[in-house]
Amino acid sequence: MADTSIRIDTSTRDRLKQLAAKRGKSLAAYLDDLSKQEENQLRLGQATAAFEEAIERPGFADAFDMAFGGSSQASGRGGRSTSRAA
Repeated sequence: MADTSIRIDTSTRDRLKQLAAKRGKSLAAYLDDLSKQEENQLRLGQATAAFEEAIERPGFADAFDMAFGGSSQASGRGGRSTSRAA
C-alpha cells in the first residue's frame, strides 16, 4: 500500500501520535486500526437499527424469543415484554 499525506492541525497530530505511542503503535498503524474500528461501529449501528425495525413487525419478537431466548426469558429483559398488542 502506498503512503499518502493528509493535512491536520499539529495539535491533532500530536494527540494522535501520543495515543498511538501509548498503544505501542506507529501513527499510521494506529490510524489504520482506528478507521477499521469506526467502520465496524458504523456497521454495528446499521445492524442495530435494522434489528430494532424488525422487532416492530408483528410476531417477530415472539418468534425471536422462541428461537433464541424462550418465552420464559422474555419478561426478564428489564421488565419489557416482547408481546405485541394485536
